[in-house]
Amino acid sequence: MKILHIYKDYYPVLGGIENHIKMLAEYESSKGYDVTVLVTNNTNKTVTEILNGVKIIKASRIATVASTPLSISMLAILKKLKPQIVHLHFPYPLGETFYLISGIKAKTVITYHSDIVRQKYIAMLYRPVLERVLNKADRLIATSENYITKSPFLSRFRDKCAVIPLGIDLAPFENINTKGQDAIRTRYGTPLLLFVGKLRYYKGLPVLIEAMKEINAFLLIVGTGPMETELKEMVKSLQLEEKVFFTGEVSYENLPDYFHACDIFVLPSTEKSEAFGTVLLEAMACAKPLISTELGTGTSFVNIDGVTGFVVKAKAPDGISSSATKILNNPGLMKTFGDNAKKRVVDNFTISVMSDRILSLYHSI
Repeated sequence: MKILHIYKDYYPVLGGIENHIKMLAEYESSKGYDVTVLVTNNTNKTVTEILNGVKIIKASRIATVASTPLSISMLAILKKLKPQIVHLHFPYPLGETFYLISGIKAKTVITYHSDIVRQKYIAMLYRPVLERVLNKADRLIATSENYITKSPFLSRFRDKCAVIPLGIDLAPFENINTKGQDAIRTRYGTPLLLFVGKLRYYKGLPVLIEAMKEINAFLLIVGTGPMETELKEMVKSLQLEEKVFFTGEVSYENLPDYFHACDIFVLPSTEKSEAFGTVLLEAMACAKPLISTELGTGTSFVNIDGVTGFVVKAKAPDGISSSATKILNNPGLMKTFGDNAKKRVVDNFTISVMSDRILSLYHSI
């Protein structure tokens, strides 16, 4: 079976969807499937490469508008490919538009990672295309039942939807590098709270930084993004330079050390753009208690309030500070949450469980 995944970016670009596609594509390839990933390059040249058995075509990029890479060559490439399964990863408006225009004849699956939340004018203009794409698709994958219910689009296509939660490869998180973990804790201090992700508007980092005024701990922010300068200025204005630290980008190979080093992992997102929170799974794989926010998305499916951590009201610094303090002051609760988190990710959110369900879906259409 020939499988084609379409999205805007791929490894080494770091992001939840990019990592998901990489793990899924490599798993499919390991099972003997012919897998191609079509994305955009970060230059005006088209390149093709093979990585871990997966053929990656990076179409030349001419510009980026509203976080959407523009590539004219992607359409020409798409017309030449002859897959049996097309797997679209929404949202990527240009990719879905080209899929329709290309007239490609293949069974189609769409993983609906998130609604278009912030770029409302794009969502409005794109709505007719989205309607056609969702109508044409044979099956839709939602990462949680919550998202089907809350999404204005998915809820209307419930009969096409299969709920398949995202999964991760647990192996990188199983090896505990005590030396690396100790070095992080010594450098930044303890107890240690951790955030990992792109520094984007919907991640809620201003709320977390505000909460740090009331938490007797240190905060480590791992990642880069468009809000980095603004966040650093906020830390300075609140005189939290001795409590809140920015590491910049950390390689995926070194990330497990940071997860293992922390005492609590916090995902303070404020918008439905945080549709699932794969990074929560990575923290759970390291047996860490979680604090996340109620968004009506998959994050509250992953982190069960009172079982694997606390789910607090979005945009509420006091909810984060009180929950963090409660965990830090109760080592028994911290361990219970961490143990529950590890068991939950092992039982429900592995790459093999997710990928096998997706492959079964391919074969059912």
